[in-house]
Formats: sequence, C-alpha cells, structure tokens
Amino acid sequence: MKTEIFLNLPVKDLKRSMAFFTELGFTFNLNFTDDKAACLEIGENIFAMLLLEEFFKTFTQKQICNTATTTEILMALSVDSREKVDEIIAAVVKAGGIEYMEAKDYGWMYQKAFLDLDGHHWEVFFMDESQAPKN
Repeated sequence: MKTEIFLNLPVKDLKRSMAFFTELGFTFNLNFTDDKAACLEIGENIFAMLLLEEFFKTFTQKQICNTATTTEILMALSVDSREKVDEIIAAVVKAGGIEYMEAKDYGWMYQKAFLDLDGHHWEVFFMDESQAPKN
C-alpha cells in the first residue's frame, strides 16, 4: 500500500481558495471535492484538503487557530529552480496572497514564503543537495 499525505486546512471561502490555488497552477481531485471540501493536488501522493471552517470543526474538539497571530504549520514545497520559486511568489501576489518574509539565499538553497488567503504559511524552495554543506 502506498502512503499518501493529506494536510487538512480550514478555509473561510472554499471557492475563493480554489480559485487562488488554481491561479498558482495547482489542480484539484474532483472525486474528493464538494461544497464543503476540496482536494488540492500538491504532488504525487501529497494533497491538502481545504475544508470550510465549520466542516473542519467536525474533525477536532480544539479551536481553529487565528492565522493572523498564530502559526499552525509551515508547509514547504520544493520546486525545480530558483526561477520557479520567484514565479510562484509572483503568482501568489497576483492571486491575492501575501509574500511573507524576505527571501533566504544560502547558495545551495533558495526560499521564499507566502501566506494564502486564509493566512496559512507556505514555503517555496529550490535546493541543490549536491552543493549542501557536509557535516
């Protein structure tokens, strides 16, 4: 059996969130998408379930964190080039997201961060492992 990862993220407006991620070039698995949830395809076997807040609350007894003041999770996505990092962040800003924090360039790794429409923190990075410092 293959392992799949499903992140579950609360969202205020499902259609708006779907439009945002579509503008970034992502797709959705419509078999797991309805009026309460959408299955964002991030990579092979990696998905984010965007759940309307009221539906999200049915899976937990805890409060949903306020993403304006609290970080619940950092989601990091690797891409094929430094240019792709910059392209994604430009698309984020165009789609209504927020570029968050300054770019970090370690020579062998380059990363930028963004906040989606619901304030979830995403990292986008390119890493050349062959150039990583050896311990």
